[in-house]
Amino acid sequence: MTRAWGRPHPAVAAVRSAVRTVLAECDPGDLVLVACSGGADSTALADAARFEGERAGLRVGAVVVDHGLGDGSAAVATRVGERLRALALEPVLVARVEVVDTGDGLESAARHVRYAALDEAADRDGARLVLLGHTRDDQAEQVLLGLVRGSGARSLAGMPAARGRYRRPLLDLAREQTRAACRAEGLEVWEDPMNEDPTFARVRVRRALADLETDLGPGLSTALARSAALLRVDADHLDAEADAAAAPLGAGPWPVAALVVLPPAVRTRVWRRLLVAAGAPAGRVSARHVDACDRLVTQWRGQGPVHVPGDLRVARRGGRVSATPPPPVE
Repeated sequence: MTRAWGRPHPAVAAVRSAVRTVLAECDPGDLVLVACSGGADSTALADAARFEGERAGLRVGAVVVDHGLGDGSAAVATRVGERLRALALEPVLVARVEVVDTGDGLESAARHVRYAALDEAADRDGARLVLLGHTRDDQAEQVLLGLVRGSGARSLAGMPAARGRYRRPLLDLAREQTRAACRAEGLEVWEDPMNEDPTFARVRVRRALADLETDLGPGLSTALARSAALLRVDADHLDAEADAAAAPLGAGPWPVAALVVLPPAVRTRVWRRLLVAAGAPAGRVSARHVDACDRLVTQWRGQGPVHVPGDLRVARRGGRVSATPPPPVE
């Protein structure tokens, strides 16, 4: 519990300070929602948001998303909602969603419907911000996942602290600090058994990161998170350059002369934008697709069209490249 002489436990103070910085964006009377699974990270976040929000004259509520993936998930979500109401968060919504794996994996599908539920709740209640409980350890795991997948700088840049209405106040705090904060405040937390299921890539990465910390010494998670922050600055700059370069190219056909003069780091990003604008699903355009399209510009030998997601064919004719659906079958 909070110390008798009025000073909170250091972990509680750290979480509250991080939340206070984010809530400074809000005006009195604004509603802030916390995405809470019932685990230590999001529970510590919800408690700190309630404490700091009350002091700032804000309304603080929560959204509990029941993915329906484990036995008794509905009961767990209901109990988490009850605990949040007992902490004086209001409103508290328990949103039940259906997760359907469409080919990108169960984790990706769950993430998609989770954010859809959070957006729906925020729109309905007019929330100024939605707080997410990702910590420095989550950030390190995200970077390691990107390394395993051979992703580019944007993926290695990890999760942003802010995007749209979403904020991640705890990215500079360790997972152990949120656990310590919950213990200090006597907060009940739920340990998701899926966090120990090695069929999920993130669980395997978490275990590998722990092994690496043991072998290489402490501080690896901090170093990975710091690398992500540095890469994010670079990635943001390159993305801005790509936005400026892609804008005048329009829907195509795209002139080879305008593409070939771009620096490779910018041109690959431009390709992603052009393909998505032509109808390719953003999450399914891989480095392999981008590289094949880029060879139409940089290594042209008369090769045939490149097949990309969205049933598009990217082909070069003379000095132009276009992305079109396949011709109808007669």
